[in-house]
Amino acid sequence: MASTSSPSTMAGTPEPPPLSERLQNAADISVLVVYFIVVMTVGMWATLKTNRSTVREFFLAGRDVAWWPIGASLFASNISSGHFVGLAGTAAASGIAIATFEWNALLLLLVLGWVFVPIYIKAGVMTMPEYLKKRFGGKRLQVYLSVISIFISVVLRISSDIYSGAVFIQLALGLDLYLAIFILLFITAVYSITGGLASVIYTDTLQAFIMLVGSFILMGFAFDEVGGYESFKEKYMNAIPSVIEAENLTIDPSCYTPPANSFHVFRDPVSGDVPWPGLIFGMPIVAAWYWCTDQVTVQRCLSGKDMSHVKAACIMCGYLKLLPLFLMVMPGMISRILYPDTVACVVPSECIKHCGVDVSCTNYAYPTLVLELMPAGLRGLMLSAMLASLMSSLTSIFNSSSALFTVDIYTKIRKRASEKELLIAGRLFVILLIIISILWVPLVEVFRSGQLIHYTESISSYLGPPIAAVFLLAIFCKRVNEQGAFWGLMIGLVMGLIRMIAEFAYGTGSCLAPSSCPYIICGVHYLYFAIILFVVCTAVILGVSFLTKPIPDVHLHRLCWALRNSTEERIDLDAGEERQEEFDEDSEEDSPKKSRGCLKKAYDLFCGLQKMGHKLTPEEKKALGQKLTDTSEKPLWRMVVNINAIILLAVTVFMHAYFA
Repeated sequence: MASTSSPSTMAGTPEPPPLSERLQNAADISVLVVYFIVVMTVGMWATLKTNRSTVREFFLAGRDVAWWPIGASLFASNISSGHFVGLAGTAAASGIAIATFEWNALLLLLVLGWVFVPIYIKAGVMTMPEYLKKRFGGKRLQVYLSVISIFISVVLRISSDIYSGAVFIQLALGLDLYLAIFILLFITAVYSITGGLASVIYTDTLQAFIMLVGSFILMGFAFDEVGGYESFKEKYMNAIPSVIEAENLTIDPSCYTPPANSFHVFRDPVSGDVPWPGLIFGMPIVAAWYWCTDQVTVQRCLSGKDMSHVKAACIMCGYLKLLPLFLMVMPGMISRILYPDTVACVVPSECIKHCGVDVSCTNYAYPTLVLELMPAGLRGLMLSAMLASLMSSLTSIFNSSSALFTVDIYTKIRKRASEKELLIAGRLFVILLIIISILWVPLVEVFRSGQLIHYTESISSYLGPPIAAVFLLAIFCKRVNEQGAFWGLMIGLVMGLIRMIAEFAYGTGSCLAPSSCPYIICGVHYLYFAIILFVVCTAVILGVSFLTKPIPDVHLHRLCWALRNSTEERIDLDAGEERQEEFDEDSEEDSPKKSRGCLKKAYDLFCGLQKMGHKLTPEEKKALGQKLTDTSEKPLWRMVVNINAIILLAVTVFMHAYFA
C-alpha cells in the first residue's frame, strides 16, 4: 500500500537523476511532434463532425457510436499512465499477482453490459446520480453521489495520473513539473471542452492504438534483453541490489529479495500483499463500483448504437484487459532484473541517490526501462504512448465530471437553464477541474515513496463499496428505498474516511519502518476492509429500508431487475422537478433572429452552440425518446455476443488457473 514520505523526503523534491540519454534528439522529438499533431487533428475532426448542440448529444454522443471505438475508449480511459508506472512498479517489487486487479474487469465488464447498462438505458438517464434520483426520488442521493464522484476523480484519478505522467516527463525531458503538467492539461482540455464525448471517444481510440503499439515493442525489447521467458523467471528470483547494508540499520532479507511466490497470483491470506480471499471476494466489490456504477465507464456504454454494440464493446475491452500482464507487469519485473540497484534499492541513501525517494524506487521501473533500453525514435514513440494513456484518462475524467456537474448539480441551482447555458456551464467546470488538478500536484508528491497501484486500489476500497452496495440493491431488490440507501451511504462514507484519513495521518509504513497506525483501524488489509464495508452498508440499507415504507411499483417500472421488461407507464418520483428546458427552447425559437458576426459564428461552431437541424415536433421527440431507451437486439448479433461472452469467461478462468 502507499506510504507517506518521511520528513527528509518532503523537505525538498530532488531533481531526477540523469539517465543514459534524455529525449533530446531529432528522432524522438519528431515522433512527439507528429503524435501531438495527429491527436489534435483527430480531436478537432471529431469535434466538427458531431452534433454537440444539446446536453445529450454532447455527453452521450447522441447514442450513435459503434462498438469498436467504445471498446477502445473503455480500455484507454481505464489504462492511464498510472497503470504503466503502478503495475510495473508493484510487479518489480512482488511479482505477477498485481495483474489480477486487471483480470477482475473481465467478469465485471460482462455484468456491466448484460445487467447494468440495459437498466440504465431503459431508465433514460445520462448520469449515475440521475439514475439514483429516478430510482429513489429526492435530491440528496443525486447530489451526494455527484459530489463524491467528483471528489474521487480529483483525489484518486487525476492525482495519480498526473503524478505518474510527471515521472515520465521529468525523467525523459527534464522539464519543470508544473510547466509539463500545464501543457498536457491544456491540450487535453481543448478537445474535452469543445468536442464532448464523441471527440473523447475517437481520440481515445487513437490513444489505445498508440499505447498498444508502443508497449508491445518495449515488451519485445525487454524479453530479448533478458533472454526469453524461462531466463526471465530464473533471473527475477535472483534480482537483488548490490547494496543491502547500512550503518545503524538492520535490513531483513525479505525487504530486498523477491517473494518465493512471485509467479503465483494466489497469495497467503494473512501475510500476502494480495491475499487470495481478498482477491476472490473483495476485489470484485471494488471492481463492481468502478466498472458498473462509475460515470467515466458507464457513460461510454450509454453512447452505443444499440445493446449489441455495447456488449461487443465490453467484450473487446475485456480481451484488452488481459494484456497488462504482458505489457506492464512482466516488463516491470524485467526492469528489476536489468537495473536492480535502481529499481530494487532498499537502503534509504541509495534510493535517494537513484530516484530522490528514501523508501523505494519501484515506481521508476517502467520509465527506466523505456529510457535505457529503447533506441532513439522508439523512445519518442513510447513516451507518446505514455502521454496517450495520461491524456485519454484525463479527458475521460473531465468529460464525465462535467456531465455530473451539469446534469446533477447545476440543474438544481438553475432549474430553467437553457441547453446553451448548461453546455457553457459544463465547459467552464472543466476549466475549474484543471485548476484544482494543478493545485493538487504538491499533495500528490506525498505518496511518491509508495507503490502507486496499491495507493489507488486502497482508496478505491475505502470509498467504492458503499456505492456498489447501493446500486446492486437498487437494481436487484425493489424493496430498498431512499432512506435505506442514504443511511447506507452515510455509514459507509464515515467508515471509509476514518480508514483513509488514518492512513494519511500515520502512513502505511514500509518494510524498514512499519506504520504506527492503530491496528484496529489499519490492521486489516484494504481488500478485507472492502468486504467488511460492503457487508455493513448492505445490512444498513436493508435494515432501514424494511423498517420504512416501500416504494410503490408504479414508480419502479424498468428501474429494477424484477420490473425490467414492464411495459406499464412509469410515474417518475422526480416528475414534478423536471427542468423547464421546453420553455427555454421555445422562447429561444420564438425570439427574433439577430445577425451574428463571423467571429461569433466561428465561436458557436467551435463550441457546438449552433443549432443543427430543425426544431423537433412532439411526434419526433417521442420517437427519439423511444430510440434512446431501446434495448432490443437482432437475434443473430445477440447470439454472437453471448457466445463471445462465454469464451471470455472461459479465458478468465484459464488465466487464474494457469497462474494460480
